[in-house]
Amino acid sequence: MSLVTTTAAVSATERTDYWHSLVSGTFIPLDVTLHEPEPAVGTIVSEQVGRLQISEVGAGPQTVVRSPRRIAQGGGQFVTLTLQHAGTARLTQHGRQALVVPGTFTCSDAGQPYRREQPDGFRFTAFRVPKADIGVSDDDLRSVTGTLFDGRSGTAGVLAGYLAGLAGQASGLDPDTGHRLALTAADLLAVLVRERQGRLDPQAPEAAGGTLARVKAYARRHLADPGLTPQRIAAAHHVSVRYLHRLFQAQGTSVGRWIRQERLDRCRRDLACRAGTTTAVSAVAQRWGFVSPAHFSRAFRAAYGMSPREWQAASRADGGRA
Repeated sequence: MSLVTTTAAVSATERTDYWHSLVSGTFIPLDVTLHEPEPAVGTIVSEQVGRLQISEVGAGPQTVVRSPRRIAQGGGQFVTLTLQHAGTARLTQHGRQALVVPGTFTCSDAGQPYRREQPDGFRFTAFRVPKADIGVSDDDLRSVTGTLFDGRSGTAGVLAGYLAGLAGQASGLDPDTGHRLALTAADLLAVLVRERQGRLDPQAPEAAGGTLARVKAYARRHLADPGLTPQRIAAAHHVSVRYLHRLFQAQGTSVGRWIRQERLDRCRRDLACRAGTTTAVSAVAQRWGFVSPAHFSRAFRAAYGMSPREWQAASRADGGRA
């Protein structure tokens, strides 16, 4: 569920202090300076997806500073990727400046001082990622901080597109799916870091992780298609079927088993939400790519220890909380 915080109900004279508390409370400790005599209304809409925090922010002209004093108050374990939608900005970190316009994004390391100036009204979406999930060192992160990325092309475009799509679907994700998708976002950010350093080896674990992240995102978008096969997935990502199988084997599974489990997870969720007739069970199975009702029932029982109908009945009896 989205958490909405705003200064709309606060008088103009109280908005500066209130906005400062909202910004620092949502993200990390920051110094905030507003540049209007009567500050415009500021709004933050936040979602938690796994360990990834997604926050859409809209407000008037201001400057935020991450000073050594604020760093000492905590939050240094995060990286924030900010995707600009409206207004311009200037981000300064590690002696570099990025001049931000809509359609671009920047990354800032909360463990190091930085300054972000918004000279006019703005709207952006900020993605706060734990450094531990990215799996790169602080020195590695220097290659992307204080740097402008075009969110419409290359690896940066893939990352920006994935994050924008995730933000749009965040409120409807169940916790397990959200956790997996958040890790995918961190994997893609790691690929961008390695690419920026010129150390992106196609056989390196980071590159493999990024490819696997893109493969899984593609497969999740096409789960409803019974024709989703390893051959089709490999062709869509310009890799061999053999290499695709190796990516999943490294995680102790196979392409087919992973797809089946993803489909079963969604069927289980839908059956709990739509407790109804036997026809509904077959419809849910078909909705998520199962062609044979008998095969679906066998796979469901093997995964969860009961038939789809039994699960549906248990969910109904438990008020949908099963």
